[in-house]
Amino acid sequence: MKLLLVAIILLLLLALLRPGLGFRSQHPEYYANTSPAFDIRTHLSGEMISEGMIYGPLGRVSSRFVATMTGEWEGDTGTLSENFSYASGGTQMRKWFLTMGENGSFTATADDIIGTGQGQQMGAAVRLTYRIRLPESAGGHVLDVTDWMYLMENGTIMNRSEMRKFGIKVAELIATMRPKGE
Repeated sequence: MKLLLVAIILLLLLALLRPGLGFRSQHPEYYANTSPAFDIRTHLSGEMISEGMIYGPLGRVSSRFVATMTGEWEGDTGTLSENFSYASGGTQMRKWFLTMGENGSFTATADDIIGTGQGQQMGAAVRLTYRIRLPESAGGHVLDVTDWMYLMENGTIMNRSEMRKFGIKVAELIATMRPKGE
């Protein structure tokens, strides 16, 4: 009986970790024929505001935030400055450095990003994958992140991110981004 229970748990874990299932199984190509067309040089430009929540591993909201963002571009290189204010009273700043490549691909770096993030824009969607080191106040963990951003017809961007450690989902972020003043 005990061996059967262990086998069932192992099978469930394998099913949850399998890359072909769920959130991580999406591909930018799935959105190639969707509109409006998402171009990060246009839609992540100027002053923006973001509101969002971070869910912990048990699905409960662990953090809420409002962020002001400023995107600036010169040709195919740009920066996206983010200033987060958390409901807990904490603040955080991040500055992304973005470089467009060919066929909608791009790279992204920031001080708390390990290596270089890889992005792809296609149709109304953008995917960005990267490794992030959390601040020491949050445990200093290194997480694998998959960000999906979807451009809505009114110009608002819906963002869903999944954060994993050792292949296991430990957090999820849901946020909106829109031009400031709208």
